[in-house]
Amino acid sequence: MAWTRRYEDAEPQRINRWLAQSGVCSRREAEGLIEQGLVAIDGETVTDMGRKILTGQTLVLSDTAQSALDAQLSVVLHKPVNVVSAQPEPGQVPAVRLLTREALVGDSPTIPDRETSLAPIGRLDMDSRGLLILSEDGVLAKAIIGPESELEKEYLVRVTGEITQKKLAQLRYGLMLDGRQLRAAKVTLVAGHELRFILTEGRNRQIRRMCDLVGLHVIDLYRVRIGNLSLGDLPEGRWRVLTAKERTGLIGGRRK
Repeated sequence: MAWTRRYEDAEPQRINRWLAQSGVCSRREAEGLIEQGLVAIDGETVTDMGRKILTGQTLVLSDTAQSALDAQLSVVLHKPVNVVSAQPEPGQVPAVRLLTREALVGDSPTIPDRETSLAPIGRLDMDSRGLLILSEDGVLAKAIIGPESELEKEYLVRVTGEITQKKLAQLRYGLMLDGRQLRAAKVTLVAGHELRFILTEGRNRQIRRMCDLVGLHVIDLYRVRIGNLSLGDLPEGRWRVLTAKERTGLIGGRRK
């Protein structure tokens, strides 16, 4: 069904900006749809890239436009250790290589190949495992890892070293990385030497570096959730397609 929505804001707004803010597509994708004559306002096809929508007007994306947007593939992978999220160095295995028909759980409209451009959204380093999203959806990427995103990312982390209340307090708030204050984190002791981290940012190797700063050493890092999306019982090394409902939940998740 074609995407249809009435514009209710008081101030006029450029169509590409409104569609991006609504989580429909990126600004560049919106411009492409306009160029192809696939966007209409109150029944009139939009031809002007700078066109603004006014209060009370209704915008409709054609069925062709909706089909093109729906065809963007996003997948959920249970990444094992010793697999890299993005560009591998010689001898390393990239995560996209695991997206085979044999490893698929459920159905997929397509099986990724060398022509499919799937980028990791929120990387896991080679020594970490768990939930990894790979996608060609720019709107989804912005919602998860954009500078305004506050989506929670949850990890189970096993460490060595003495865990004290002081160290937990430092991990929750007060640490700096690369000269910048970290956002407050939720850090709790699960049992033994296992900690639960819930972050709303994703600096490079952040949890490992945070632990190093308080005298703890990470020996296992397992991501189990991003926003409303949980890894669940997806087996290690297997993948499935992200559902439309899950995408909507991620895009509509908490932001600044």
